[in-house]
Amino acid sequence: MTTVDPSGADPIGAGPVAAGRPARKASAALPRSFKERPPGPGARFSEWLDAQAKTLFIMPAVTLILIFSVFPLVASIVIAFGRVRLRGGGYTYRFVGLRNFEKQLFGSEQYHFLGVFTEISVFGWMMIIGAAVFLIWWLIRYVRRKFWWLGFIGRLITASLAFGLVALFAATTASGNQFGTLGVTLLYVGIGCLVQFSIGLGLALLCSQPIRGKTFFRVTFFVPLMITPIGIGYAFRMLADTQKGPFAPAWQWVGLGDFSWATDPWAARSIIVLADSWQWIPFIFVVLLAALENTPKDYVEAAEVDGAGGWQIFREITWPQIMPVAATVMLIRVIEGFKLVDLPNIMTSGGPGIATESMTLHALFAWRSLDLGQSAAISYLLLFVTVVICVSFFNMVVLARARNT
Repeated sequence: MTTVDPSGADPIGAGPVAAGRPARKASAALPRSFKERPPGPGARFSEWLDAQAKTLFIMPAVTLILIFSVFPLVASIVIAFGRVRLRGGGYTYRFVGLRNFEKQLFGSEQYHFLGVFTEISVFGWMMIIGAAVFLIWWLIRYVRRKFWWLGFIGRLITASLAFGLVALFAATTASGNQFGTLGVTLLYVGIGCLVQFSIGLGLALLCSQPIRGKTFFRVTFFVPLMITPIGIGYAFRMLADTQKGPFAPAWQWVGLGDFSWATDPWAARSIIVLADSWQWIPFIFVVLLAALENTPKDYVEAAEVDGAGGWQIFREITWPQIMPVAATVMLIRVIEGFKLVDLPNIMTSGGPGIATESMTLHALFAWRSLDLGQSAAISYLLLFVTVVICVSFFNMVVLARARNT
């Protein structure tokens, strides 16, 4: 504690303090070298780095995305609305608007993309009328319950695409006509994903039970996912050979020794779906097994004590717990299914004719023939179908359950 001299002398011996005059600041008595100096260039740069650290850390990733994702996307849009001709030393580009899309939907490539349209059968007309009535009822039901203009536009797009796909199958398959690459792709996605999910869920339920050797089965079921699609394609092409394959005696024993699956459209599609399912069942199996093992056991044990059966436990307890994971894994598989290209290219090259040619393989063949505009147009038609189906599935399955809970 500092004491003040009654004589009025400065405590540090600087003489008497004048009345009414403020005391000198302590910093005024300090040497000049101890006073605060403005920051130099190095300090200012360090402060700028600290302030911009977030941006600087994500810039490499953003740059790679712009180079390898956004730029090809913009370039493909430009190509889809034009006609590109390659020549020595460069290329020529001519803007043609929607002609590439018109050629696929209504022009000379309609048979290739949509299929062959002749007279629609009675069963086909029944499918079209039934789909129209159901979709109109679905839209009216949404408007009466709760109307939101953005949700209504989304459902209108979904209903339009659904009606178009039903009309497509009614005019082709249901009427005895050949469908194009769009129908083949939807066949791969619909039947393939349904088979894969059913078998994958069954295997996951089996391995989640207290059985002996389930670790061995887990590893064994996971092996197909480690094999490249090229190897799977050649392996199934060899296994399905009824004359020289390893199962040729079995094929001959059942009377199919002279049958050529590669010349029959539905047999070729079935073999491709079988090969694709064998490759992707392990993915669904592993994800659903992890979801099942994270299900609370208390609920199951309580239900067993109350006398609930296995089906009741699965329907009321297990399935609601794993449903979000199951919907997510199905969404991933649907997206991957639309991009199927390697198996039909290796096993059948899209044949017989275009019976096994997917939309991705269709775009690849157009690119090989240097018709870049048609290839880009097919790719964007595939993108439109994929986005509408996947967004509709997410809104009507995943988000609908989230709103109800």
